[in-house]
Amino acid sequence: MGRHLVSAKNDKVYVLDTGPLSHFARSQWLGALKAVLHESRVLIPDTVETELRSGVAQHSELQAVLDADWIEMTVIDTDEQLAAFSHYTRHLVGPARRNYGECGVLALAETTPNATAVLDDRVAKRLGEQRKVEVRGTLGLLCEAIRQGLLTVPLVSAVADDLLMNRYRLPFGPGGFARWAEENGLA
Repeated sequence: MGRHLVSAKNDKVYVLDTGPLSHFARSQWLGALKAVLHESRVLIPDTVETELRSGVAQHSELQAVLDADWIEMTVIDTDEQLAAFSHYTRHLVGPARRNYGECGVLALAETTPNATAVLDDRVAKRLGEQRKVEVRGTLGLLCEAIRQGLLTVPLVSAVADDLLMNRYRLPFGPGGFARWAEENGLA
């Protein structure tokens, strides 16, 4: 895991959740995600690293995320981070003991200047937005990359179809990205 500061060309920071990273890695599209975020600092909290490590035995592709030198792991350990993490765990972690990754992502994004949380869980997104955390979904990132000329609609369509094959929940079926993006004015 890239624990050193990654040199970024701008001061934008993205804090990524387990879901997007896991599914991009499992679908062999981690390079596309790197291309989208190439000028930014990319962080994951220790909670996401833990989730990824626990998934490697079942999905060896996740090791690519852990080995990526463009992703920096950050331990949630300052008083400010821990207070934010505690707030999110009270609202997101239930009896099933899930959503620690989302809690860490939101806490880190909330306490890091110029940070955007990248996660797709609707409840977590709303909770972060209530606390003025900038939140983006995976599709929002991909659509922004199309608008910036970093990716094309056909390429993102292929990415989306592969994500769907790996059971990632998206608001359309296979072959449906281009139409969805057009209908929602996103690409």
